[in-house]
Amino acid sequence: MVEILTSFFVFCFGLFVGSFLNCVIYRLEKSESFLKGRSYCPHCKHILSWQDLIPIFSFIFLRGKCRYCQKPISWQYPLVELATGILFVFTLIYFFPKTSILLNSAMTELTSIYYLVMCCFLIIIFIYDLKHYIIPDQVIYPAIVIAFLYNIYQFTIDPEQILPELYGAGNQQLTINNFLSAIGAAAFFLLIVLISHEKWMGIGDVKLAFLMGLFLSWPNILVALFLAFLIGAIIGVGLIIFGKETLKSEIPFGPFLVTGTFLALFWGEKMVDIYFNLFLLK
Repeated sequence: MVEILTSFFVFCFGLFVGSFLNCVIYRLEKSESFLKGRSYCPHCKHILSWQDLIPIFSFIFLRGKCRYCQKPISWQYPLVELATGILFVFTLIYFFPKTSILLNSAMTELTSIYYLVMCCFLIIIFIYDLKHYIIPDQVIYPAIVIAFLYNIYQFTIDPEQILPELYGAGNQQLTINNFLSAIGAAAFFLLIVLISHEKWMGIGDVKLAFLMGLFLSWPNILVALFLAFLIGAIIGVGLIIFGKETLKSEIPFGPFLVTGTFLALFWGEKMVDIYFNLFLLK
């Protein structure tokens, strides 16, 4: 019962964080500060009241239209809120039980906050690249810095806190793996950028690959990249078949990388185990 209530509160918290992320995404595009100023309708610019800002429920009650000008509200808003709530719960279920048992309370809180913050950065990158075909430096650089600092802190943890149950290796070795994964993934993407002269992907994807390596480590980074290319190929071919895009159309790759990151984060180890059991351990 306690776990259900905790998950519910985390989900609700995620919904409100998702609402804030929508604000960040919109104001990044407009070069406005998301730290000050009240929310307003993007169509009529009317200041929104608290009844208009309840995650998901306001969208439902207003039937997807602005209360003041009756212009449609983008489905991005409830979908981002819902996705953030779900990802927060997944993060709680997957990471918190392990860290709460194996680490002291300070490390537990830091680890939980780190994963939740990184989820927020990745959600912003997903939506912004999907809409504007660019990964903003205002988002990717702070995310890399936070991941870098967390890895440095992890490296300095007392060796007696080595936790193979959580990481599969000591903290120091994990940090080294993270940096090697980041450099390897970024180098691979940079090679593609140089060969294609940025026609196949851009520098923003190189930065995102570096962040993914710091965040996922080995072998999850390999799983994430494989899934990103696989999902990207399937969707790309599907869009061409249905006439939505052509072979020369530009399709943002960031959303596929973020999708691969989340899949690898929660299920990467299981996918690796299944692969070894099916193909290498017969």
